[in-house]
Amino acid sequence: MIKIMFVCHGNICRSTMAEFVMADMAKKAGLKIAVDSAATSREEIGNGVHHGTLRKLREVGVPVYPHYAKQLTKADCKNFDYIIGMDSMNIRNIQRIIGDDGDKKVFMLLDFTARKGQSIADPWYTGNFDVTYDDIKEGCEGLLQFLKERDR
Repeated sequence: MIKIMFVCHGNICRSTMAEFVMADMAKKAGLKIAVDSAATSREEIGNGVHHGTLRKLREVGVPVYPHYAKQLTKADCKNFDYIIGMDSMNIRNIQRIIGDDGDKKVFMLLDFTARKGQSIADPWYTGNFDVTYDDIKEGCEGLLQFLKERDR
């Protein structure tokens, strides 16, 4: 089973949205993929999913389950096959937390699309959960395609 950890700054908006979107896509595709999400900061630890993320996911019919923000740990690097950040600052902070990425597990979500290297804007600041959802959906579709091709 492939295990994916999605990571953003607070683990209440983007990374949780990616977790739920990918879980739904994998289930619909009949793939065994375990997903989780975490934060690089401690600011939101223990808080639930942001109301804007919940609203958007319900609007598009993506199932949501209970989730509380937690921080990424060094052990997560050993326990997950992919550590996926949402922006370049997340990547720097992921690398600070996990240390050497000798196994090349760390990527930005849009690296699996034609928009490689681009960031997904944080809706905590932009207020635009629609654009964030569109970017995350695109990234998750690209990641799912990458995983299918990898297993051929």
